[in-house]
Amino acid sequence: MVVLSFIWGYAWITAKIGLGYAGPFDFAAMRVAVGVVALGAALVWTGRSLRPVHLPSAAVLGTVQTGAFLILNTWALAGGGAGKTSILTFTMPFWVLLLAWPLLGERIQGWQWLAVGLALAGLAAILEPWRIQTSLLSKVLAVLAGVCWAVGVVIAKRLHNRERVDALQFTFWQMLIGLAPMLVVAWAVPQRSIDWAWPFWASLVFSGVVATGLGWFLWLYVLHRLPAGTTSLSSLAIPVIAAASSALQLGEQLRPAELIGMLLIGIALAVNAWDTGRRQRAVQPEMGQE
Repeated sequence: MVVLSFIWGYAWITAKIGLGYAGPFDFAAMRVAVGVVALGAALVWTGRSLRPVHLPSAAVLGTVQTGAFLILNTWALAGGGAGKTSILTFTMPFWVLLLAWPLLGERIQGWQWLAVGLALAGLAAILEPWRIQTSLLSKVLAVLAGVCWAVGVVIAKRLHNRERVDALQFTFWQMLIGLAPMLVVAWAVPQRSIDWAWPFWASLVFSGVVATGLGWFLWLYVLHRLPAGTTSLSSLAIPVIAAASSALQLGEQLRPAELIGMLLIGIALAVNAWDTGRRQRAVQPEMGQE
């Protein structure tokens, strides 16, 4: 999860750079296409089969968590700052907590309530709803992307709870199916011409191979081994890294309220991590006595 947080945190910066050379729908489709090729090569290299697996779930996740999420997310990023867009997209954990309770039976307990409250206060400070009149479309698109991601998290968790899943093989088919609607949108919507300069290629390779291919594989791997709520709250480190990187590299200015919000999210992450470790230590002695 730490590795994934740094990969996806910095991926917002590389994607923002890439969008300076291409339209959002072209860039989103191309990064997924590169990711699909990279995952297909990894399947062949590791001797895994390319046979379709869990097609109904892969189709739903591909449409919602790959196609819809990346279309909305990249569209939002084209019109907003990398750090701020990432933070808005990461309303995802709160949608997951709402969905995971009735659908997965994962209840919010004990110190998790404090972590949720701190994280919610942090996001509110960063969102600054009293300033919502600016870049409204970009902000709405980013939140909708977070909702799509949350739906995908719950669907993936239900699948992992029900049967054994090869994360690499499943990620390949999820992304391959999700690529189809993205290509349709990229073809149908008028966009600027692509500038094939080297920064675009560098951004595309990192976004496609590392952030999209490796990133989604790591996400499904982690999601299989941790509760959906815990994984989602832990992922709040990603927008903090994105916001800090955007400020340093792209010169995106952070207001005092946004800095306070990042601090509150950091404290929420620490509380959640401490509570998760405490629960694991409490379970292990019991298992040993059995």
